[in-house]
Amino acid sequence: MTLSISGKTAIVTGAAHGIGLAIARHLLDRGAQVMFADIDEARLADELGDDAKSDGPARYFAGDLCQKLCVKNLLSATVDAFERIDILVNAARCIKPADPLDTDQTVLDEMLQLNMKGMLRLSQMTANRMIKQAEDEGNKTGEAGCIVNISTPPAACAHPETMAYAIASAAQEQMTRSLALVLAPKHIRVNGVNFASVMSANLQNHLRDHPEWRGDLIKATPLGRIAPPSELAETVQFLASSGAGFVTGQIVTVDGGRGLGSAPRLLAF
Repeated sequence: MTLSISGKTAIVTGAAHGIGLAIARHLLDRGAQVMFADIDEARLADELGDDAKSDGPARYFAGDLCQKLCVKNLLSATVDAFERIDILVNAARCIKPADPLDTDQTVLDEMLQLNMKGMLRLSQMTANRMIKQAEDEGNKTGEAGCIVNISTPPAACAHPETMAYAIASAAQEQMTRSLALVLAPKHIRVNGVNFASVMSANLQNHLRDHPEWRGDLIKATPLGRIAPPSELAETVQFLASSGAGFVTGQIVTVDGGRGLGSAPRLLAF
C-alpha cells in the first residue's frame, strides 16, 4: 500500500482559489502532473505564472465547466499535455444565500447547475475517457482512475438561509455514491470529502467581515482550531492513492469533530 501519487495526472477544478488551489498545489508538490481548471483565467495566470510551462508538470485551463464543449476542451487539453487522466478532483463550489420561502427558483437552479449538474457532466465525461484509456492500454484488472468530490456540511445539515446550496450539495453526495456503484466494475473509484472548520477562501472572507465568528467556530470544533487547507489536501491525496484502493462510495468528513456537536448556524461554511 502506498500513498504516492507521483507520476499520475490530475485535473482539479476550482483551482484558482482557496481549497481547489491548495489541493492542486499539494498534488503537484507530491509529484503529480496537474491541470489547474477554473473560470478565472486571470487568477490562474497570476497563481501559476511561469510554472505553467509547455514541458512542465503544471498547466492551467480557463473556462466555464458547466458547458459541455468546455469540458471536452479541458479533457483534450489535459490529454494533449500529459497523455492521460488518472485523477479528477471536483473542488469548484458556489454558495449563494436565498429566502427559503421565496418561490423564485432562480437561485436553486443556479446552485444545482454550478454545484451538481456541471460536476456530474465533468465526472461522466472524465470517467468515459478513463475507461477508454484503460481499454487502449489493455488494463483489465488495475485501477483505471479515481474521482474525488468536495462538499460542505449543508449537504447533510439543515441551513435554511442557504437551502438552495444545501439541496445541491446533498444531490452532489448522492451523485458520488451512485457513480461509485456504476463505475466500480470499470475499476474507477468515486469518493467525497465533506469539510468544515478548514480555512477556505469563503471562510476567510466571512471571518474578515465578521472577525468575532472565529472564536465561535473554534469553540464549535472539538479539536479546538481551524485547520489549514493542507490537511484537507492530505485526505484528497489518500483517496487518490492506491492506499485507498478498496475505498469507494464514501464521504470522508474532515471537520475536527465539528459535525458531532451542534455548531451555530452562522458557521455553516
